[in-house]
Amino acid sequence: MAAAGRDDLAPARDSSSGDPVFDAAVAALAAGRDAVASARDDIELEAWPAPKRLAPHAVALAATAFRDGEEAGEGKLMLLYDPAGHDGWTGTFRIVAQVHADVEEEMAADPLLGEVGWSWLTDALDLHAPGYAAPSGTVTRVITEGYGAKSDDPPATAFELRASWCPADGGELSDELSDELSDELSDEIGGAVVAWCELLASAAGLPAAGTLAIGSRASHPQAGGGGRGALSSGRRRR
Repeated sequence: MAAAGRDDLAPARDSSSGDPVFDAAVAALAAGRDAVASARDDIELEAWPAPKRLAPHAVALAATAFRDGEEAGEGKLMLLYDPAGHDGWTGTFRIVAQVHADVEEEMAADPLLGEVGWSWLTDALDLHAPGYAAPSGTVTRVITEGYGAKSDDPPATAFELRASWCPADGGELSDELSDELSDELSDEIGGAVVAWCELLASAAGLPAAGTLAIGSRASHPQAGGGGRGALSSGRRRR
């Protein structure tokens, strides 16, 4: 079963933006989404309504990872665009990503979990979107315990990473085409989607994918691409 039909993957966007830079960025995001969909059948991508308070323009995707037909993790990614820029941004775009996956109690207790989890992201960005700048984020160990009517539920432990970064160092139009991003920035945005999905795959313990091509780039995942995350027995794949 394919990751998702192309019609199902159209990202939610502000269709009345009228901004050619943002429109080109949405197309770049879609290219990254399509690259993941063509290379992986264990991650489903779908549109997700982006919060409107973070930037004048935003577009978002949601992802669910599956293994053996069962949910193993989930995540969200937002691409924010503000022509005026923001304090702390190196350009006019900012990417915000989140990943959550259930893990074994032993892994959650590992003092290196944060460092390892952050390296899953930076290694994927180095491979697919190496121009990223001003990264920031957190890694959280989540412990869920039941009380009252849920007192018989076994404790659950999870890994959660939240991060943001700027794709390359700007949001200018290319010199050749006034209604498109530069090739570099377009590739960085598409590559960010691929990197986010690789992070999700690592956290969920999925195997490595095949070759992923974004724009002028074609890259292979790192050996042993699956992470150490244990797989949850969540909802089954539709």
